[in-house]
Amino acid sequence: MTILTYTENWDGKFKKLSFELVSYAAAIAKELGTTVTALSIGEVADDELKKLGAYGASKILTINDSRFGSLDNKAISKAVVAAASSENAGVVIFANNNLGKAIAPRVSVKLNAGLVSGVTALPISIDPFVVKKKVFTGKALANVKIDTDIKVLTFSQNSYELVETGNDAAIEAFDPGVEDSDFSTVVGETNKVTGKVLLTDAEIVVAGGRGMKSADNWEGLEELADSLNAGLACSRPVSDEGWRPHAEHVGQTGKIIAPNLYFAFGISGAIQHLGGVSSSKVIVAVNKDPEAPIFESADYGIVGDVNKVIPQLIEGVKEM
Repeated sequence: MTILTYTENWDGKFKKLSFELVSYAAAIAKELGTTVTALSIGEVADDELKKLGAYGASKILTINDSRFGSLDNKAISKAVVAAASSENAGVVIFANNNLGKAIAPRVSVKLNAGLVSGVTALPISIDPFVVKKKVFTGKALANVKIDTDIKVLTFSQNSYELVETGNDAAIEAFDPGVEDSDFSTVVGETNKVTGKVLLTDAEIVVAGGRGMKSADNWEGLEELADSLNAGLACSRPVSDEGWRPHAEHVGQTGKIIAPNLYFAFGISGAIQHLGGVSSSKVIVAVNKDPEAPIFESADYGIVGDVNKVIPQLIEGVKEM
């Protein structure tokens, strides 16, 4: 038995998320007395694949098939199932991002496996297999037992530290046996955002809410984000008003993020918003209302006018 991790790459490069996933899998493998096999789909150089070994993978299965460029969930699911069956995987782990949350349920059905999404820590016990996850938009924790022979998990980003093991992983080409009929998605055009820090990758995120008063007041937030090399985000009312693009909306109905540092300027702290940012390591809230719900979840709070506080923060960052 082994542990299989599906490790995404972006233009042939792995990001922290993939290394964190392998580190997490390696820690579980140690408890189970087994090894980690990483599955990579796409054109990735051997030097890049070897990095997965450095974080605990003993074997890397690579699928270099241009058809997967469409990111077809059906085809990717079939490839993961084929790899899990070939490796006799007892645990299959995905990132708890859009792709992982789309593929994991398909894989669990095909493998007759129990599924727990949004796992935030190592298993509490191995026999029985019990994992921890956040529930009620991060306000509580639940311990979930999986009784099936095969377990499928999606792991929340930024929930486990990177641990380098120095493994020298073996790289093997893998044929998942997919056919043209397995691909139903056709990509007509790809437009990528350039020159911005992607919210899902950002270590620091600067966000503004309705308390910013208008779209004209976003210049300060943009300058602060640039100074910190941070991602720029907003609450749902802001995107609904058209002050900022919907791609910047974070929350339960937007992007789910887990940065190391999250700044919330003029955001009241509705439960829907907190549901998308509660996994942040540190939350700093700035709001002129001392009774704003955001302060209950914040690690640090500043009661004040955002338009007065932001310039002071920018000045402080520049001094540092």
